[in-house]
Amino acid sequence: MMNNTLRNQCNLLPGSKITGKWNKNTYTIIKELGQGANGIVYLAESNNKHVALKISDNGVSIISEMNILKAFSKVQGSALGPSLLEADDWVKNKGILSFYAMEYIIGDGFLEFIHRKGPSWTGVLMLQLLTSLVSLHKQGWVFGDLKPENLIVTMPSCTIRCIDVGGTTLIGRSIKEFTEFFDRGYWGLGSRSAEPSYDLFAVAMIFINAYYPVRVSKNGDGYKQLVEMIKQKKELALYRTLLQKALSGTYNSAEEMRSDLVEILQNQKKQPAPRTPSSQKSPVTRTRKHTKKRGRVQRRRGGLIETMLLVSIVCFLYVLYIYGQFL
Repeated sequence: MMNNTLRNQCNLLPGSKITGKWNKNTYTIIKELGQGANGIVYLAESNNKHVALKISDNGVSIISEMNILKAFSKVQGSALGPSLLEADDWVKNKGILSFYAMEYIIGDGFLEFIHRKGPSWTGVLMLQLLTSLVSLHKQGWVFGDLKPENLIVTMPSCTIRCIDVGGTTLIGRSIKEFTEFFDRGYWGLGSRSAEPSYDLFAVAMIFINAYYPVRVSKNGDGYKQLVEMIKQKKELALYRTLLQKALSGTYNSAEEMRSDLVEILQNQKKQPAPRTPSSQKSPVTRTRKHTKKRGRVQRRRGGLIETMLLVSIVCFLYVLYIYGQFL
C-alpha cells in the first residue's frame, strides 16, 4: 500500500530539484519510476549522470535498505542489485525526508525480455539469478520479494539485475514483503520464514510465470495445481524435476538447485538435432536431394567461370594502367 502521507509531502514534478542537507549534492527530477509502502523512486540527474533516487519518511527503512545494498556490494562477482551512491536528508517546509541515490539500471523488464526473446531464455537467466543467490545467502540474507517486476535484463550483456531490495530479509527472521503468486505461504507449501528455500520457491514460480504470463490464483491443493501446470507445458518437461524439488522445498541451498540447472542446460546443449534415416526418406525427398546436389555442381562450375573472367578483366586493366605510365 502506498504511504499517502509521503505522497502529500513528496509529489515531485519533472524539473524539481532536491539538495542534500549534508553532502550538498543536487538532483534534478526527470520522472517517477515507482512507489511502494516505504517510499517513492524517481529517475533523477546529478553531475550529468542518471541515478535512481528513493525518498522516504521512514528513516529506519532507508537505513535497512542501504545496509542491504552494501551487503549486495560484498557479493563477489554478483551484479544482483544496484550500487549505493550516497544517502542524505532533504529539508522541506513540512519537515525532513530521508533519501538515497543508487545506480540507475537500464534494461528490459524480465517478462518483457522473455516476450521478445522467447521463454527458452528463462533457464539461462535463472542460472544467473541462482549464482547471485548462492552468494547472497552466504552473506546471511534472503531476497524475499523475488518476482519478475523486481528483475531487469540489461543489454547487450543479457545480465539479470534487481531493482528493488525492499523485501530482502536477514535469514531466520520473518519475510518483510511478498507477492502472493511467488509466496510459498500463499500456496500452502511452507512458512514465511526467511531461509534459502523461500527464494528457491520463488525462482520456480518465475520459471512458471515465463510460460504462463497470466498468473492464476490458488485452487485447492497448491502443489498439485502447480505440478499440473508444469505438465501441461511440454517446454517445461526438461525442468520438471528441478521445479518440483524447488516447489516442495527439497533443495537446501541455491547451490544445489544451480548445480541441477547447469546439468540440465548442458544436456540440452549436447542433444543432437533429430535426423531422419535415409531408408525412411520418401522418393520425393531423395529426388529433391539429387536435384539440389546437381544444382550445387552447376553453381560451382558457373562460379569458376565467373572468377576466371573477373581475373582476366583485372589483368587487362592493370596492363593498360602500366602502359599508360610510359606514354
